Amino acid sequence: MILTLLFAVAAASWFLMALGAAVLLRHARRLPSLAELCGDSGGPVDEAPFCSIVIAARDEGTRIESTVRRLLAQTGVKVEVIVVNDRSRDETEEILQRLAAEDLRVHPLQVATLPEGWLGKCHACHLGAEAAKGNWILFTDGDSWLKPDLIQRALLVAAREKVEHITMTMGVEPETLAGRAWHIAFLMTLAGHFAGVNRDRPKAYLGMGAFNLVKSDAYRACGGYEALRMTIVDDLRLGFLLRRAGCRTRGFIGGNDLQCDWGVNATRMIAHMEKNYFAAADFRLGAAMCLSIGNTLQWLAAILGPFTGKPAGMAAGLGLLAMILPASMITRRLGWSLWSAVATPFFLPLVFYAILRSTVLTVSQKGVWWRDTFYPLAALRAGTVR
Repeated sequence: MILTLLFAVAAASWFLMALGAAVLLRHARRLPSLAELCGDSGGPVDEAPFCSIVIAARDEGTRIESTVRRLLAQTGVKVEVIVVNDRSRDETEEILQRLAAEDLRVHPLQVATLPEGWLGKCHACHLGAEAAKGNWILFTDGDSWLKPDLIQRALLVAAREKVEHITMTMGVEPETLAGRAWHIAFLMTLAGHFAGVNRDRPKAYLGMGAFNLVKSDAYRACGGYEALRMTIVDDLRLGFLLRRAGCRTRGFIGGNDLQCDWGVNATRMIAHMEKNYFAAADFRLGAAMCLSIGNTLQWLAAILGPFTGKPAGMAAGLGLLAMILPASMITRRLGWSLWSAVATPFFLPLVFYAILRSTVLTVSQKGVWWRDTFYPLAALRAGTVR
């Protein structure tokens, strides 16, 4: 009787999750093409807008040059590229100085010592934003490659929608089926954020580090990185600050518009989230453990249920398979094979494991290592913007 009840609960939970994700993902779109946007009343203007691009770079010598050159090649917009070299130990500084000598739009800044009470990335972004002269600021990463018209398209959407913030998920091209399934699952966890900001829900917010495009006056009015100095998930919380200040956001799935070296397989993706997932749960141990362990047990019920031969067990398995529906919506927008969507339900435990791993590592070492600096858990808890 108890097992039947557990299988029935698992079945209902999976079906509700699949249906909810499918409904919410209707509002998770790709950024419109330039051809689509130019037909709108919010099309190109006489004078190109001025966008300051801020990168917090740490040991990015292998990719920073190509990243900067692609940013300089953005069309339909005036740009300056402010790269803050955050205590790099490789050739990043030499590359930046050479690029600055070639193009006056490149402005390298150097951080030799991290001030007390700051996370390295947050401090670098703060310095870059302080030096920005554009009426828009784009925060992006040193390993991000943007399509040449991406900023122009984002600004056209901002003008059309009358919003102060455009954000976009990182685009990756995983080498493995597990990597693709993990990325799809990650995007499904953002479904509520997409739907909320794109429908202007009062408490909804979103921000992604690979592409956070913010109107300069809105950035400064909300407190910016000065308020985020000890916040691990700074990109997401920047969206929170903007929403709290009354600004509006539009969120998009990046796909091949925005390619990042975020991970070509599930192992690297999980490692990238080591510092983030527990922070995203506001360092609440109970919430993080319940989320990871509870979802794992729910998944196991769906896997084992059909082998019982009982209707409730069969329903639990079908409920898990229902997750293929929202996963297929994402694969269609990314241009990936449907097999990635079919595989997604079976690789969901990787996400639950990533949450558990982030929690256990942070608690066991009583803090977070990031950019070769250790930040105590107590200081991170106290400094998190809520």
